[in-house]
Amino acid sequence: MFEIETRLEEHGITLDAIVDAAMGLYVSHGMPEDQAALEIKSKIYKYLKDPNVSSLLLGAILLEDELYVKRKNSEIADDPVFLLSDEIIGMAIAECIGGTYARFEFTRYDQKKPGILSTLGPFLDDAVAGLIAGCTSRLYSECV
Repeated sequence: MFEIETRLEEHGITLDAIVDAAMGLYVSHGMPEDQAALEIKSKIYKYLKDPNVSSLLLGAILLEDELYVKRKNSEIADDPVFLLSDEIIGMAIAECIGGTYARFEFTRYDQKKPGILSTLGPFLDDAVAGLIAGCTSRLYSECV
């Protein structure tokens, strides 16, 4: 949907890099890490096709380009505390996929920023963290 996987790849965000970041904070629920990585990858791929998730990701991509990439010296270049729309997008993606539990999972990924999350700008780090949080939260719920 919206060529979202291609658009993410244009920003250096591959499916494998997303899975690696997800595994950076993986908490075993009785599933071996290699199996969990495959399950998470499958979920990410599935939700990239969801129109709600992909439209929120597209919004993050466009905002990142417009407000961060094109304006390197802007007041949001360092992801200031007053910038909340990036967090809202990330939480919306997480909750769209994994419900209320995913909001707490989003906080873990947003704070620790494992893997590729630490290299992304203010909108994409939260959007991708939301994608990861939603998928890992859903996986954890299915394991219990």
